[in-house]
Amino acid sequence: MNNTLRNVIHQAEQVILGKPHQIRLALTCLLARGHLLIEDLPGVGKTTLAHGLARSLGLQFQRIQFTSDMLPADILGVSVYQRDSGEFKFHSGPIFAQMILADEINRATPKTQSALLEAMEEQQVTIEGVTRPLPTPFFVIATQNPTYQIGTFSLPESQLDRFLMRIQLGYPDAQAERGLLSGVERREIVAKLAPQMEAAELLSLQQQVKQVFASPALLDYVQSILRHTRESARYVHGLSPRAGLSLLAAARAWALLDERKAVIPEDVQAVLPGVASHRLQSVQDVQASDGNKLARELVESVPIP
Repeated sequence: MNNTLRNVIHQAEQVILGKPHQIRLALTCLLARGHLLIEDLPGVGKTTLAHGLARSLGLQFQRIQFTSDMLPADILGVSVYQRDSGEFKFHSGPIFAQMILADEINRATPKTQSALLEAMEEQQVTIEGVTRPLPTPFFVIATQNPTYQIGTFSLPESQLDRFLMRIQLGYPDAQAERGLLSGVERREIVAKLAPQMEAAELLSLQQQVKQVFASPALLDYVQSILRHTRESARYVHGLSPRAGLSLLAAARAWALLDERKAVIPEDVQAVLPGVASHRLQSVQDVQASDGNKLARELVESVPIP
């Protein structure tokens, strides 16, 4: 791992204590040019992690607090009539930033949630018939509360599939929680974080991820995983080709963090729960499906070639 990436991880670990694996997964997702969904209870550090990564990566950052009365124009922007010139002038919304924190995304209505679909897939938005490109690089880190909580709207499958990974932070262990209780306020630490790279360097690292070698045998393993989900009676739907591409991209990024030039099966297994957990549902009880458990079972069910 080069010094820049090591410094980014070190700074994130200063903010989010006791969660090195989740921090590495989040960075893996960004290196693989993917969007990240963090699902967990309020107060476990979802927003803090996103803000800390944005500052460490040196990206222009905007936070959008989603609420039930938010409209798509609040995200994308709106044209306002200028009396002096007699013309409409477009005022861009917060979506025009390099990293977007969509905080509590499932508290907005489906109509507002869908405003992010084109941005996440095409890195552009179409407003009033005009297509406007978004900055490069462009990431969405969304946080959502568990769907059983009051005032939440479940994300549709089409939107869930736009996220390369979904991770959970969980409660800290006793040692990490003692550090939180006795240490400095997390907001103060985030405010003092210094950028460890520029956007151009991040784009370069993303290109390096694409060059990490995946052997034919490794591709056979990925295809075996995809085929198992499609043929097994355990799942409502199998993993899509997009999920397969996401799995391979994330495995390449994980290998790069380990300073390896080729992907190994353990890389695929390391990122599979994050890539597959929000895409798999059990046929036994769709509402109560535990995506992380299903993904772990998938790792155990498909042998390495």
